[in-house]
Amino acid sequence: MISHTLPLAASGLKIDWTKMPTYNTIMSLAAGAGLILVVALGYRLLRPAGTVNLDGWVLAFGALGFILVTTGLHMTLTWPLAGQGFPFDNIIFGEPALGFGTLLAFAAFYLWKRGDTLLAAPDRTRRIAHIASPVSVLVFGLGLACFGIAAAGWKYTLFAAPPEEPISGEFADMPMLEASFMSSLYVLVGIGALLFPFALHRPRSPLALVVGAVWALAGVIFLFFGGLNYFTHIGLIVNTM
Repeated sequence: MISHTLPLAASGLKIDWTKMPTYNTIMSLAAGAGLILVVALGYRLLRPAGTVNLDGWVLAFGALGFILVTTGLHMTLTWPLAGQGFPFDNIIFGEPALGFGTLLAFAAFYLWKRGDTLLAAPDRTRRIAHIASPVSVLVFGLGLACFGIAAAGWKYTLFAAPPEEPISGEFADMPMLEASFMSSLYVLVGIGALLFPFALHRPRSPLALVVGAVWALAGVIFLFFGGLNYFTHIGLIVNTM
């Protein structure tokens, strides 16, 4: 899932990997896990009864936030990512990871410092909406960014793997296939992000169910696709050294 365009996916491709950082494997895993856990915590907080032990959620959000902030910040500030013709990787992977990771990190910090107060509030859902309303503007903006990335993926057939990449490379002659797959993932995340500010104030409405469903689905796909990329990227490196 290296963001190559089709002309670069020619037979005999060689890449100088000393100049080509490719860590969107761990980024995909962390982003997928983060989406799944955000939905899971939201479900637990919205339940009318029952307690929530926030310690594990603080650790999970903090760890995922750290991974996404460090990798996303480095990818965002390293411009271009490499001299191989893929500078759009900085925008496609680095910036969304940085934004999502920052949100997870600050959520972990807030739950650590004020989580007990939140849980003890008489109307927990209303307090959550009140606290999250300002940051929902950024979430909405990230949703717009996801739609922009998806549109670029379709228009410029980004994400197409070269034939040297195992599994994904089998479809190198069909660049729109992986472009559509990855762009559709960004669309799912974008739908949830655009609806989030509105669902925040109607947490038990069908709108909130849509947000949870698209984020959970995208999270599962990102998680498993990131795991698959550990094989495909290693194979690509071996085949193009």
